[in-house]
Amino acid sequence: MSRWTEEQVLAAAPDASSIAAGRKLAVPGPWAETGANEVLIWGKCQGSGKTPYQTSVDVVAPAYRCSCPSRKFPCKHAIALLLLWARGVIGDGAAMAEFAKDWAEQRSEKAEAKAKRSETPADPAAQAKRLAERVAKMDVGVDDFTVWLADLVRGGLAAARAQPYAYWDRAAARLVDAQLPGLADRVRTLGEEALSRDDWAEHMLCHIGRLRLLTQAWKRRDQLSDADAADLRSALGLTTPTEQVREGRTRTAQWQVMGAHRSDNGPLQQQRTWLRADDGELALILETAGPGQNLGVPQLSGARISATLAFYPGNAPQRALIVDTPEALAPADRLGQGTTTVQALSDAASALAVAPWRTRHPVCLNDVWLQAEPPAVLDRDGVGALLDPETNIELLLAMTGGQSVDLFGELEDGRLRILSVSLSGRVIAS
Repeated sequence: MSRWTEEQVLAAAPDASSIAAGRKLAVPGPWAETGANEVLIWGKCQGSGKTPYQTSVDVVAPAYRCSCPSRKFPCKHAIALLLLWARGVIGDGAAMAEFAKDWAEQRSEKAEAKAKRSETPADPAAQAKRLAERVAKMDVGVDDFTVWLADLVRGGLAAARAQPYAYWDRAAARLVDAQLPGLADRVRTLGEEALSRDDWAEHMLCHIGRLRLLTQAWKRRDQLSDADAADLRSALGLTTPTEQVREGRTRTAQWQVMGAHRSDNGPLQQQRTWLRADDGELALILETAGPGQNLGVPQLSGARISATLAFYPGNAPQRALIVDTPEALAPADRLGQGTTTVQALSDAASALAVAPWRTRHPVCLNDVWLQAEPPAVLDRDGVGALLDPETNIELLLAMTGGQSVDLFGELEDGRLRILSVSLSGRVIAS
């Protein structure tokens, strides 16, 4: 297993505070019994207490274990251990510590048990029965939610905005019970944003309309195309089994990593990685992790891989998964062919008309400038797109030096989230 770069280690961290804490611990002083092999790295870190923390990292999975009380994955001790390993401070060949060996054996036993369960042939009749029962629950839940939406609109947006968060959370909990987790997430998000956005009225009206559209589309699902029905199922929270995805459309090609983004959605973490083939086809690698789970290390912006992707059903750009271990290629020195801001906004509108439940659209822009106030990108014609409120515009302006750049990002709710920029023959994550 090749060593990670420090950039890869920091990309795996859950937040900036964990990075800062991990860097402070990334010195040999507090560490003992460190070692590494082709799969694991391990070590004991002396904290303020009497007993040192036992930290192990599976760098292939990846997976993390630490005896500290932190709920972050990876914790600061795992980040520090990875940084020491990436810098070559931790060498190979040491005898595996007992705590690392015990963890490795536990993971191996769980993996074997899971493999045995997957070998057991599924009962088609039982699967069909479970699906029918879930669909029946969803039908009832959609009917109940339709009434709730009508009551919300009848009372007015101002009254809805004045409701406490518990009002939205109760509606979301009923949707979860009705096997509609996708709708539940949208309701919770709407409740949070109703109080935090300056354009709350316009925003609420737009998303309430989208919720209404979802409920009506579900009732007419038999009339939809296969791609539209797949998008609808995904929006509502019906997942497509991995085995079914692998049996569908696949494509082997050379793919460039255009950009990646990691976000928290309540108890869930989500990581999106956008890949683009040489002919321009885009694919989205989407990973999620719940409490106690960890996301994989993101591919670095500008990396190029040779890989076979299997695509989920739906409209383009489609979600995909990597079938086998990809082969690393020489990194790209630029983002490649993009478009103007006007064309990007037009393309996003066209995509919304085709798949109205998707709120996020990938764009690659060539020859654009960054503007500080209000934060935006502008093309040569002076047409711009406002940037996501979380954008660190000062850092981006310092990086670009006021020069035109190529960039890749996501348009969402009329704002652009920049994921990577092309500068001086390199593609850099923003």
